[in-house]
Amino acid sequence: MNILSRLIILILSSTFSLFAQDFQGVATYKTQRKLDIKIDSAQVGGGEMQKQIMDMLKKEFQKTYILTFDKNTSIYKEDEALAPPAAGGGMVFISSAGGSGTLFKNIKDQLFTNQQETFGKQFIIKDQLQPIEWELHGETKNIGDYTCYKATYSKQIEASSVMTFSSSDDEDKDEDSKVSSEMKTITVTAWYTPQIPVSNGPESYQGLPGLILEINDGDLTILCSKITINPDKKIEISEPKKGKQVSQKEYDEIMKKKMKEMSEQNDRRDSGENSFQIRIGG
Repeated sequence: MNILSRLIILILSSTFSLFAQDFQGVATYKTQRKLDIKIDSAQVGGGEMQKQIMDMLKKEFQKTYILTFDKNTSIYKEDEALAPPAAGGGMVFISSAGGSGTLFKNIKDQLFTNQQETFGKQFIIKDQLQPIEWELHGETKNIGDYTCYKATYSKQIEASSVMTFSSSDDEDKDEDSKVSSEMKTITVTAWYTPQIPVSNGPESYQGLPGLILEINDGDLTILCSKITINPDKKIEISEPKKGKQVSQKEYDEIMKKKMKEMSEQNDRRDSGENSFQIRIGG
């Protein structure tokens, strides 16, 4: 164990004594994803339609989430009061990160339960949290009133984008679908604060000696904008139960099958309306 790790653990140990055994917290996170999409104006009806599509995509990837946590467990879900209405107009959005369900994490037992509604059906995805091989750095910065330390890890992702714009009077529909996919290695950067001694964070990020307040993961940024420790009203953190229980692997297979079915249905469309399918991320 290096000197930096020892120092952080010492800070973490001393900070723990400042918190009651049953302390709770609420953290608000804002997410943003950079978009780099080229849309064929001939397929979507000119500049105004392009602008509408980009505005809808921007809203889809700029959301507010609430993390309620104690020492060992947490619930992470979108702020319902600020959630935008579902996209309409024949558009389908598929995001690889930041779902609209409820993510329960048990940090002590390294387990998670993710409740997701997909294609009108409720699923309960139960599986183990994946360990993250964080590298701790000495660099610090302030986020609000908290001193945060830098941590990083590298991962391989499938960088892909699928954009489909088709109409019934198109003869060469295959030419309208553009798919690109390649593997690349990216560095994920986290900023965590030992002043809040929980090994937790937004989404599936966890495993550091302090609450993660900021994540930079490729084109995704997650930033904590507000924290309340020990709110006046006690928070109930309970594992979601309603839905068909599956593992993460089983859920991924279901999604893959459904997306294939949607693609085949899109190819058989008889309507004169344009249809749009946009996928961003791996």
